[in-house]
Amino acid sequence: MNGLPMTVPDPGLPSRVRIHEVGARDGLQNEKTAVPTAVKAEFVHRLAAAGLTTIEATSFVHPKWVPQLADAEQLFPLLADVRAQLPVLVPNERGLDRALALGASRIAVFGSATETFASRNLNRTVAGSLAMFEPVVARAKEQDAHVRGYLSMCFGDPWEGPVPVSQVVSVATALLGLGCDELSLGDTIGVATPGHVRALLTALGEAGVATERIGVHFHDTYGQALSNTLAALRFGVTTVDASAGGLGGCPYAESATGNLATEDLVWMLDGLGIETGVDLAALTATSVWMAEQLGRPSPSRTVRALSHKE
Repeated sequence: MNGLPMTVPDPGLPSRVRIHEVGARDGLQNEKTAVPTAVKAEFVHRLAAAGLTTIEATSFVHPKWVPQLADAEQLFPLLADVRAQLPVLVPNERGLDRALALGASRIAVFGSATETFASRNLNRTVAGSLAMFEPVVARAKEQDAHVRGYLSMCFGDPWEGPVPVSQVVSVATALLGLGCDELSLGDTIGVATPGHVRALLTALGEAGVATERIGVHFHDTYGQALSNTLAALRFGVTTVDASAGGLGGCPYAESATGNLATEDLVWMLDGLGIETGVDLAALTATSVWMAEQLGRPSPSRTVRALSHKE
């Protein structure tokens, strides 16, 4: 085996996909043991060297809430030479101030499609969280920053159960209405299936949301992340969130297991002849290295397969 799948293109799919790499932020935020800032910086540098062009670097959230990312001010300047877009998560205006002070030009806000998760994650109602984001997005746009809106619990909520498509569309359009350039649809607890994905994307299209403004963020709790991604690609979505080595979950939703592994995604896309610009061997080596730093094997099936020694 040469470490590459046989390429059999599917003419019904996009020719290129942009991978929005979240491993350095979403992937590491749950780690109980502090990951040294220098290790995080090297992780981002290695991801960029592997060909990833969008790498979410950190979050400017209060250290009390996400201690693992308390070093955002120390980390971000270490990434000045990285040749990739480096979006950062900001929860409020204070977080935005911190990010802009360091020269961040791509920011993200993190909303919820459900009231329970908004309460647990943001200590606000859905409407209250949108009101909180409004000045953040407006000020970021004044600074010519690119703004991504994350929307979590788009398919299911551990407290509320299945989330009505109409409810997700309502919050999604409100988030975009604030001025976000891009919307990432999050399957936070991994319960989505392909038909559900198509239904939501169809409803968003009917509500006037252009497909090019949509990204998808699937978790692999029930092994559905790749099939859901393929459903989104068939619909024309070309931005896919993934985490190197399958790192990460969500600190406020215990049933949320790992993100879609970037290597698993790249293996599928390579096999379909879809361009990503990512060197799978270099990416796999990076995830093996990061797993060594964390002291446990990577959950990515592709990483395990390609790094397995007979």
